[in-house]
Amino acid sequence: MRYAYALTTAILLSGAAATMTLNQPAGAQTAQNEPGAIQAAAPKAGAPMSFADMVAKLQPAVVNISTTQRVTMNANPFAGTPFEAFGGGNQPVTRQAESLGSGFLISADGYVVTNNHVISAGARGATVESITVTLPDKREFKAKLIGNDAQSDLAVLKIEGTNLPFVKFGDSTSARVGDWVVAIGNPFGLGGSVTAGIVSALHRVTGQGGAYDRFIQTDASINRGNSGGPMFDLNGNVIGINSQILSPTGGNVGIGFAIPAEEAKPVIDTLMKGGKIARGYLGIGMQDLTDDIADGLGVPKGRGTVVARVEPGQPAEKAGLKQGDVIVKVDGKDVTPDQTLSYLVANVKPGTRVPLELYRDGKRQTLSITVGTRPPEEQLAQFDPNDDNSGPGGSDTETMAAASLGVQVAPLTPQIAQSVGVNPSTTGVVVLQVSQASDAAGKGLQRGDVITTVNRQPVTSAADVARQVQAAKSAGKNNVLLWVQRRAVGRFVSVGIN
Repeated sequence: MRYAYALTTAILLSGAAATMTLNQPAGAQTAQNEPGAIQAAAPKAGAPMSFADMVAKLQPAVVNISTTQRVTMNANPFAGTPFEAFGGGNQPVTRQAESLGSGFLISADGYVVTNNHVISAGARGATVESITVTLPDKREFKAKLIGNDAQSDLAVLKIEGTNLPFVKFGDSTSARVGDWVVAIGNPFGLGGSVTAGIVSALHRVTGQGGAYDRFIQTDASINRGNSGGPMFDLNGNVIGINSQILSPTGGNVGIGFAIPAEEAKPVIDTLMKGGKIARGYLGIGMQDLTDDIADGLGVPKGRGTVVARVEPGQPAEKAGLKQGDVIVKVDGKDVTPDQTLSYLVANVKPGTRVPLELYRDGKRQTLSITVGTRPPEEQLAQFDPNDDNSGPGGSDTETMAAASLGVQVAPLTPQIAQSVGVNPSTTGVVVLQVSQASDAAGKGLQRGDVITTVNRQPVTSAADVARQVQAAKSAGKNNVLLWVQRRAVGRFVSVGIN
């Protein structure tokens, strides 16, 4: 359709193009869309007048993915209000919930690609109990999670089957703005929906940061439930994985985003082999370089990122980076709005030594830095001591490991340490929640407290705490001795074991 329209337009304008060309002064600049400047092209071999034949081939490989989740909720409707005492007991109740998304088969023996958020717990306190993959022919399979990666928002599943329909990845680097694309998925649980549009933009930064914040933008309709589904080019190759939408209403407004195949395939290949994704890390807090900040720092506008914070003991501190530095290049690559500092650094192999070009006090200089390994995303999460919903949630096993003390804990990171007012070099666990019926609450423990030792043994995880509690139980003890730090003050606290 597009090619036919372009050809007709060129024919209708060909006479005007000849006249205008004759009247142009020699060497004069012409408009980009000057009649005759854009040559009409015949349709590429295999370009469809309809998508129907292509979709009929591809659709069998696109699947519906659903999860069954168990959510723990407080049964008291007045919990957290002044009327909490009138709502009865605070015993938690569990309820089942479901989520729906899309995915696609990439092998005849049952490997399936989808988004990580499609198969992850949808709420705090929820656990995923099962994952079901449903093919377009209504066959259902229980899926095994082979691997997932939160930062790239990718996951690989496996179903047991043979001779299954599958599709292959294409070359997203050859995609151009204006190219036709087709999206297939299950929006709102409606199976096998097909939409078409064009590539609206490339290398689109959506603000999530990290190694994968460069998306293909499209106006092909993508809605809730399309997540994890494939975006095809006209050759039927997967050039993107539909992942996000930008919408004030929650519905499609013509702005959707797909993870480019060039970014997704290496992650998927690694996950299929049981590997872990390692990304570069500097250990700094970043701030956008606005025009007024550039004026204040005396640096050029439009290029670079400001170092807002330097984490103690991390590669940036070791290399001599300082707060207020403006990093403009990483290993010779410019830091721009489309090629962010976090993107460039995350894509450097950990352990690699690279040059950083920066401005300090208005003067340009170069530092050499050995890039570290980016910690897991849950460790980088911000922690607000006053907000029960902030900070790393962790798995139920992890955060509830110290439940016999009436507390939930998570590993202490430098970021969390700063948030709760202790030295960032402190090691230990941070208290997430304290049961009001526990001895720990009676002894004054509260959210944001840091536990560094249990029975005088260092702890750095919930599992460490659980081991020390179990050792105390085995020894016939009813209490454990905690070293608890609250900001600059530390003290021993003996807490009873429930």
